[in-house]
Amino acid sequence: MTVQYKKAKYNSEIKKIGVVSDTHIPTRGRIIPPGLYELFEAVGLILHAGDLVDEQVLDEFKALAPVEAVAGNMDPVMLQSRLGRLKLIEVGPVKIGLLHGDVSGHRLDYDQVLELFRPEKPQAVVFGHLHQPVEEQYNETLFFNPGSLIDPRRTPHPSCGLLHLDGSEVRSEIIYFD
Repeated sequence: MTVQYKKAKYNSEIKKIGVVSDTHIPTRGRIIPPGLYELFEAVGLILHAGDLVDEQVLDEFKALAPVEAVAGNMDPVMLQSRLGRLKLIEVGPVKIGLLHGDVSGHRLDYDQVLELFRPEKPQAVVFGHLHQPVEEQYNETLFFNPGSLIDPRRTPHPSCGLLHLDGSEVRSEIIYFD
């Protein structure tokens, strides 16, 4: 499977990254939970792993920090074309793969995802699509899904995530909202 990914580079001064996915605004929810704004005040970058539905969501996040986003299967064609479906974000020495969790409508397994980012070897892969949090190490790569802020599945609370960077190390954290 050959899929091109976009690249973005940031300096190593960023130590905390806010992570969201599957916001589905305005179709499944009207607003971003207010607590998210306070939580993301101290982040240097925000990653959105798709299914924004409305591009205005990105504008709200851009008021807090720079944003990198990919499109998901529920995003309009125009947004899919502009954002793309895959990105590789470099923050100093850390490489982070970003995708929604499917390509061409098919859910991918971890080996397929790592193949998409070859020859790069990301330390972390951020994805969405499942609407449930995931934190798993696989072949020395952290696979991280923040869940959904608006429409959680198989979990009682909406969620988002944080990535903490220390040199070339990446640590994840799931944050739940009541």
